[in-house]
Amino acid sequence: MASTKTYFEIPAKMKTWSYILMAVGILTFIIGFFTKGMSADHEEQKVFWGTIMYNSIYFLLITNISMFWLCALTLGMAGWHIALRRIPEAISAAVPVFGTIAGILLIAIVFSNLHIYEWTNMEEVHANAALAHKHGFLNVPFFTLWTVATIGLWILLGKRMRKLSEEADNEKMPLNDGQSFIWRNTVSAAMFVAWFALTAGCVTPWFWQMSLNAHWYSTMYSWYTFASSFVGGLGIITLFFIFLKNKGYLELATQEHLHDLGKFLFAFSIFWTYIWFAQYMLIWYANIPEETLYFKHRVQGEYKGVFFLNLVINFVCPILILMSRPAKRNYTLVTFMAMLLVFGHWLDFYQMIMGSISPEKITLSWLDFGILSLFAGILIFTVGKTLTKRQLTPKYHPFLKESIVHHT
Repeated sequence: MASTKTYFEIPAKMKTWSYILMAVGILTFIIGFFTKGMSADHEEQKVFWGTIMYNSIYFLLITNISMFWLCALTLGMAGWHIALRRIPEAISAAVPVFGTIAGILLIAIVFSNLHIYEWTNMEEVHANAALAHKHGFLNVPFFTLWTVATIGLWILLGKRMRKLSEEADNEKMPLNDGQSFIWRNTVSAAMFVAWFALTAGCVTPWFWQMSLNAHWYSTMYSWYTFASSFVGGLGIITLFFIFLKNKGYLELATQEHLHDLGKFLFAFSIFWTYIWFAQYMLIWYANIPEETLYFKHRVQGEYKGVFFLNLVINFVCPILILMSRPAKRNYTLVTFMAMLLVFGHWLDFYQMIMGSISPEKITLSWLDFGILSLFAGILIFTVGKTLTKRQLTPKYHPFLKESIVHHT
């Protein structure tokens, strides 16, 4: 084992910043709760809970993407990522935290009288033929069941993958043990990916987000949500990778691994743009009123600036900055782009969710950035603490050599 810094020690500044961000977030939550959450204005209440809702959904999805990414690479028998594998494992350890927050919040919202989801208002359902037609699917018990099952299995299956990974720290594996280890990882990864495909393809986008506009639907919305969260998740993995390299850890990981992370960021930014264009273009071209209602206030109304800023950050910047090979191997440029894309897709989730909750008035304010600070602080604290629990490199993993000699 070439690495001399086997275990991660949380730097004092990392602890301090996580505490500061969480403190700012908690203070923001308290102020927001009393000024907006308990306001007599029903719309202000919706803005407060909606702000926490889109932040919790976004952070849940981008941390869960880390486990999906690991499982997809495991199924592909990829070995190049082993030297940095403990980073996405640590990020995915935040799923139980964000999953609990998002799950409790979403269930509380559908049981409340806020009617952020219009299909929870039974008077509206009985009076509206479209909502009544969808009531067999859009109802509180079904929403609750699938929310609990989705988050619960994400947590359990992710924990199973992380537990298996610990075996690569214990001792050198003979051939038979190594084959058994890879097979068990493959089976567990397949289980996670199958459940992720089902839930990320319906529950999270359909229930949690698209049903905010219960009269509107898009067959591409699931792919759009996945693409946005996937780029955000890749950005988080990249930032922690560069952070650890700057601190002298991950000596077996090289610029070649950075290059591959840069390629992932660039490629899936273009994939997101393809989905963005395909969904928008088809609806714009058909110009059917019941389809254009989603884009009307986003393209021509209050959200116009945010909507197109979202496109500039998440498409124009990556294609101008990350396309070349040298850019993907430059730590400074990749750090900048990873941070920009994490923020850009946070902004994307803002317009997706708040553009439906408050379509007539843009709500981006101190509350949004304060709650963002809270979730960012929780993420930094959780990942840092998790990284200290295991060796940073699974030194007995059968594919480690492939990662060491990796070259792009």
